[in-house]
Amino acid sequence: MLLVADPDAGLVRQLSAAMQDAGVDVTGVPDGAQALLQAGALQPDAVLICASLPIVGPLDFVRAVRLMRPVPVLLGIDFGSDAEQALQALEAGATACVARPYRVPELLPLVQAAFRRQDGHRTVLTIGDVELDVTAYQVKVGGRLVHLPLREFELLHYLMRNADRTVTREQIMRNVWHSNDGMSTNTNTIAVHVKRLRARLGDVEDTVIQTVRGVGYRLVSG
Repeated sequence: MLLVADPDAGLVRQLSAAMQDAGVDVTGVPDGAQALLQAGALQPDAVLICASLPIVGPLDFVRAVRLMRPVPVLLGIDFGSDAEQALQALEAGATACVARPYRVPELLPLVQAAFRRQDGHRTVLTIGDVELDVTAYQVKVGGRLVHLPLREFELLHYLMRNADRTVTREQIMRNVWHSNDGMSTNTNTIAVHVKRLRARLGDVEDTVIQTVRGVGYRLVSG
């Protein structure tokens, strides 16, 4: 099912009819607040939101829905819209941008690809003896349940999704602390959270979460 959040009811009706002809069920809502509610209640396979989404804007929506579940989010951009807004949404986790008014030949392949990814999406990430369940918000180390505060859970999730890659402190600030400019969170705050996360994981020699001096951190899979 595709959830469409757009204040233009006529546009949503036209898109719904066209997508249903292509075998895609569509549910429409007029604003970002209702989109968040329905994203949790309906568990859609993908979400399409317009760049001018009222009440809860596209950037805040993408950030919020990323905390709920890893659903693909497509962003509808009007001709002449602010490119910076689209870039921020993509950096926050939006899957792709599409032209608005929507054109089914352009939109349908992206939606179908999102559906396929959701069908094969892993809700449990496992690296070494660390197992992270995205849906249940649970972490196990060697089969033992470990309680993590939400921020540490998000940090671990981000590092595991980027396993064996160095992520900078600025990237962590944007994607875990949701800082718009990537610099408003003190870097010492990140270091403190990493230290606590290592302790909870039993990473006493910093071999799982490595510090890349002057750059950031890397979670090692092997």
